[in-house]
Amino acid sequence: MPGLASFDVSTGADLQEVDNAVNQATKEVVQRYDFKGSKAAIAFDRPKATLTLVADDDFRMKALFDVLQGKLVKRGVSLKNLELGEVTPAAGDTVRREIKLTQGIPQEKAKAIVKALKDRKFKKAQASIQGAEIRVQSPSKDELQEVIAFLRAQDFGIELKFGNYRG
Repeated sequence: MPGLASFDVSTGADLQEVDNAVNQATKEVVQRYDFKGSKAAIAFDRPKATLTLVADDDFRMKALFDVLQGKLVKRGVSLKNLELGEVTPAAGDTVRREIKLTQGIPQEKAKAIVKALKDRKFKKAQASIQGAEIRVQSPSKDELQEVIAFLRAQDFGIELKFGNYRG
């Protein structure tokens, strides 16, 4: 009997790329004319995987977020991994916005992905949740390719990465 082939489904932003994008966005904000004399700033808390944007008003907050988005896209960070917080008033007549970066598949999304795979009724593919990842196993490598194609066609609200393929 042939062994099982498998792969892992995961998600998460590359924190080094996020850090680079934040640095580039900060440089652009310092140089841009519409931000001259403003209190616009972007802070990246790497251990918590959160971004904090501070600006003078809602208009500048939107412009600051647009600059950050552009830099993230250029660095290959999926915007699906951003959980945007509300714009809230902060000290010194400024507004603040917290953005969380998704690291690992949340439990409810993992259950939805496994349910979608079971509903699709692949012949021998089996999916199991392992912490913040999902492992898909099957004796048929071709079936695993079909599973990957199926998952890429779906929209679960997060970026899915396929890795650790073992044949």
